[in-house]
Amino acid sequence: VLSFIIFICYIASLASSFMMAPLLEFLLALVLFFAYTFKLNEKFKGLYWPLSDFLRCVTAAIIYFAISIAAVSRYSDGASKAGGVFGFIATIVYAIDFYITFNELVTFLKQSSSESPEENKSEDEDADSDSD
Repeated sequence: VLSFIIFICYIASLASSFMMAPLLEFLLALVLFFAYTFKLNEKFKGLYWPLSDFLRCVTAAIIYFAISIAAVSRYSDGASKAGGVFGFIATIVYAIDFYITFNELVTFLKQSSSESPEENKSEDEDADSDSD
């Protein structure tokens, strides 16, 4: 929702060149929302879903911070300033989401690494019995 508000602010302002970043972030968040809603993360196991969400949060926080600084410092109209202020709020929100997603990613990676040694151990046992 915040990305959509920022998008509307940049459309109505002189800083309309910044409107693409909030639009893409809004669409990407919408795609991931529907992917989690329809449980595509359980159907497509080959994609690391927590990692994709983590990278989305990191890039969004960096991009929103950069364009907010540019919008507030370069443009003097009210819509650009509002877009910049909402961009700083979005930076904080994405940074919090980044922290939460990072903890989920670490848990996900620990689960994956704890399952791998068991598989390797059974493969090693099979290999030893064949060599006898």
